Amino acid sequence: MREPAIELDGWCLEDGEARHREASETFWIPTLEQREALKPGDLAKLIFHIAVDNDEEPVAVERMWVLVRGRVGDHYLGILDNDPHAIEKNDEFWSGIELPFSARHVIDIDLADDATRTPATKPAIRAWDRR
Repeated sequence: MREPAIELDGWCLEDGEARHREASETFWIPTLEQREALKPGDLAKLIFHIAVDNDEEPVAVERMWVLVRGRVGDHYLGILDNDPHAIEKNDEFWSGIELPFSARHVIDIDLADDATRTPATKPAIRAWDRR
């Protein structure tokens, strides 16, 4: 499954493990075991790089939550659970879209509860191409 690319999708994900390696004293992430054990209904916080129409700063960086739906191979599939602040509402990248991510992208976890398990089973506004 293809991961998002800023050139194709207008956004991509930052590698949280790499960020942690660069600043392990100040940039905490959950353990690899925790990041590899996500279940439907869990929330994963990811760092997004979003292309914006600004010549001085053409990429905005936002931390947003993704509701885990399940796994396909070594990727998770989740639903964006936040609206990006850097762009206007659109059909391509907004809360409710499905997106893939890996354990290396996860920078925080909020475990599932009754309020998150049911929404994780609902259809996404726009599904990610699983090819």
